[in-house]
Amino acid sequence: MSENILKMEGICKSFPGVKALGNVDFALRKGEIHSLMGENGAGKSTLIKVITGVYEKDAGRITLNGKLIHFKSPQEAQNMGIGTVYQEITLCPNLTVAENMFIGRGRNPFVQWKQMNEKATQLLNSLGIPARPTQELSSCSLAVQQMIAIARAVDMDCKILILDEPTSSLDEDEVNTLFELMRELKARGVGIIFITHFIEQVYKISDRITVLRNGELIGEYETSSLPQIELISKMMGKALDDEAKIKKHVPQKSDSSVPVFEAAALSSATGVRPFDFTIHKGEVNGFAGLIGSGRSESARAIFAADKVTGGEVKMKGKRVKIKAPLNAMKQGIGYLPEDRKGDGIIAELSVRDNIILALQVMKGFFKPFSRKQAEEFADEYIKKLKIKTPSTNTQIKSLSGGNQQKVILARWLLTHPEYLILDEPTRGIDVGTKVEIQKLVLKLAEDGMSLTFISSEIDEMLRTCSRLIVMKDREIVGELSGMNLTEHDVMHVIAQGGE
Repeated sequence: MSENILKMEGICKSFPGVKALGNVDFALRKGEIHSLMGENGAGKSTLIKVITGVYEKDAGRITLNGKLIHFKSPQEAQNMGIGTVYQEITLCPNLTVAENMFIGRGRNPFVQWKQMNEKATQLLNSLGIPARPTQELSSCSLAVQQMIAIARAVDMDCKILILDEPTSSLDEDEVNTLFELMRELKARGVGIIFITHFIEQVYKISDRITVLRNGELIGEYETSSLPQIELISKMMGKALDDEAKIKKHVPQKSDSSVPVFEAAALSSATGVRPFDFTIHKGEVNGFAGLIGSGRSESARAIFAADKVTGGEVKMKGKRVKIKAPLNAMKQGIGYLPEDRKGDGIIAELSVRDNIILALQVMKGFFKPFSRKQAEEFADEYIKKLKIKTPSTNTQIKSLSGGNQQKVILARWLLTHPEYLILDEPTRGIDVGTKVEIQKLVLKLAEDGMSLTFISSEIDEMLRTCSRLIVMKDREIVGELSGMNLTEHDVMHVIAQGGE
């Protein structure tokens, strides 16, 4: 058995009001690929930032090759042979491959271009990276850019390589190429920490798995001895025999009716595989799956929030063109995005202006609502959704997360959509507001609206949806309804999907 090159014991880290890590242990062996798994908020990123000196731990000890260490900056970690490649590539696209590989090295103010390009060529060839040292980085594919970032880390005498979601933007062939490079580095004795949401990739490339949940260590396992269903159960914190309590009054679709919306072989530029989808009047359905499964990307494809690359869509049986969000809005589709702060609210605008935004876009900005109309719209939905705000003129950024979410929901309800997509509508809000939104979803369905509800919490999906479309690795792998709508069945479909 290879020796541990990195050992973390009893690591604790807290932020104001949040315990990010609680007594976490982690060990990495020389020449192994070790997957760090967990849902959002599990503590993966915090643990990595403690390793690399971005955060200072509150308690615990870290040893590197048996020596106690205490990094105060990422530069110190890098100098000790710990390289990190993040999901967002942090290289300079306007520079050459070689310049990106060696930028910031040494103190010689005069660049030795010939020597630099020769050294880059040697490193690229030794790692099998299909790039020329003199070509501009922007001309390389995302996969090659990721490998160049890895090559940069390796050239800095890397003993530990941390890969944070390196495959999120890669296609299948590019992933396989990256995995070949990872295996080559493993053979050289480099210890690799691999963070990903793609379960299949974990079983394809990793030797061991450590699972975190809510900042706590769930366990460390040999990949070969941990079935996928058990990994998913440990990540989600749900036992396989934990049956969900499903509300019997969840609206059911009528098989005889024409779907309100249907898509055939719909695809987008985000890499979601072409999928078929339908929803009927008064139905609440949902995309289920782990983070990274393609849930949000599928919803964004329906609304054309991402570039649509193929497929056909119909509204009430009639073929329509939806190539942009405005097309979707004019067809009666609304969309509450997953990223409330980034894609939802406009922080500097008032509650009133945030509420009327979608309706104003549909009407046209050259035909603005009067102040009186805008106030009436805002007042109506503030009362309907019980939004807590000092006034309609209050900047939305000063509201709580739950009230911000209600404002975005009000924005779409004001357009009176026939079909409303809600992506993580209750994330980061208090329990009371969650219940209010779940009740509202069911009430809207009873009134005839069609809704797609997406949540990381399976319990919540089961309470609101009559049908779940299960996703894994960016494709639909199953569909559940009726008596099969349980946590047990959802996890089994995720584990077995694609086989």
